[in-house]
Amino acid sequence: MKKKICIETFMTAVMLSSPVLFPPIAGAMDNVDKNLFPYAPSLVNWEKNQAEFTPPETCSECHPQQFQEWTGSIHSLAFKDPVYQGELNKAVKAAGHDIARQCEGCHSPVGVVTGQVKGPGLTGLNALALNGVSCDICHSVKSHMGWQTPYHQPENGSFVMSPGKETADGVVLTKYGPYTPEEGCGDDFHECVEQPLHKQAELCANCHQVHNYATHTPLESTYREWKDGPYSVKNITCQNCHMVDYDTFIRSADSFIKPERGEFRHYFNGANFLIYYLLEQAATKAGDEELAANAHSKYELAVGRLKAAADVEVSPVYRDNKLAEIKVRVHNKRAGHNLPTSLTNIRQIWLEMTVKDETGKVIMTTGTVGKEGELPADVRLFNSDGMGDGFHFQVDPWKIISFSRHDTIPPKGYKDVYYGVTAPNAKGPLAVEVKLRYRQAEQKIAHALLAAVPGDIDLAATYGLTSMPDLPILDMVERTVAINTTK
Repeated sequence: MKKKICIETFMTAVMLSSPVLFPPIAGAMDNVDKNLFPYAPSLVNWEKNQAEFTPPETCSECHPQQFQEWTGSIHSLAFKDPVYQGELNKAVKAAGHDIARQCEGCHSPVGVVTGQVKGPGLTGLNALALNGVSCDICHSVKSHMGWQTPYHQPENGSFVMSPGKETADGVVLTKYGPYTPEEGCGDDFHECVEQPLHKQAELCANCHQVHNYATHTPLESTYREWKDGPYSVKNITCQNCHMVDYDTFIRSADSFIKPERGEFRHYFNGANFLIYYLLEQAATKAGDEELAANAHSKYELAVGRLKAAADVEVSPVYRDNKLAEIKVRVHNKRAGHNLPTSLTNIRQIWLEMTVKDETGKVIMTTGTVGKEGELPADVRLFNSDGMGDGFHFQVDPWKIISFSRHDTIPPKGYKDVYYGVTAPNAKGPLAVEVKLRYRQAEQKIAHALLAAVPGDIDLAATYGLTSMPDLPILDMVERTVAINTTK
């Protein structure tokens, strides 16, 4: 008994004196050090001196191809995106600008560190603030401060921007990149510095690993999903799939072959096809055919990548030689992170299935979208449910502290869904039609966000939207198989 008491006393002392051993308990609520992160809750950092950031149009003079690829990309639209602006507007009204700055630090880093961005809206901002994540954002990243964050990993914009330095001969602009500089790199405009971070997923993790501003619990875990999966093991990073064309993406995902230097592109293409769709509408309305074509090509690339990301298998389950269930296995075939990722409580991937007998009579249907864009209560949905402080359902990112449900599909993994079949007199074989469908948000959420855009964004004038549009639904996979009713 005496020995047991001693052990318990020792363990209690360790727990009280060594919180580092129990980071989920002791570290989650730590306050951010404002000396290290002066723009908190955004953790972005700026080595401020007389060196100024360079507008993307200036970069285009020597890098026209890269500028063309970046133009119309998700990065270029990160701050101007009307859906983001609607979300930001709602966040500021609900929680205040100090909290919403966490979002702005990744969507317009220059706008935050220079003090231009003071809330939602586009009025009064220069080109660098408006252009979101432009050339000089990534190529001014000198390092990151992931270890100094409360979770000791990159999060919430924890990168350090250093666009240049002061020397005895004046200001020297500095651009960081992934390769050893060639002779004459930068000419007389800037120096070139090799930065291995630009080849690593940790560069992207700074903004694609998002934690609650107060508790620092993960809300968007794209980086952790990658790090805990097979692509990390095979050293296939974010850049190897998202900074390449379609065919190179397929090769990276299937064969784990890293792209060659000349194969990289500045597309930053992912699942957000909606923003390309809106940009094409805006460019067409403005008469900018070149930008409309640019946006359309990126839209097609995003759609192609989504369709290549997943696959489904449909198979029967028999009991006593009679069909009892239909099993649908959904594969995450080529996404290096979970499917879906990012705001998984907002994005929707679901199964729609229709079963017909040999006469064409429908004997079962499930997952069909309703007239108002709603999904049925029994839909088989691959996403997550957020919860707030009182452990109740919560959808607003600034209120979510954890998740009550996670049904996303890990990289190279799968989820099985079973459907009971009750049609004893059905004439077989049965035709089973399965669709794996994707939408970037629930219809009512999308309407609420677009309705909340700031007053200086005119959806009708810019995008031709005179009413809230229905979000497009993409069929990632469509499969029809014949299944016998008896074994």
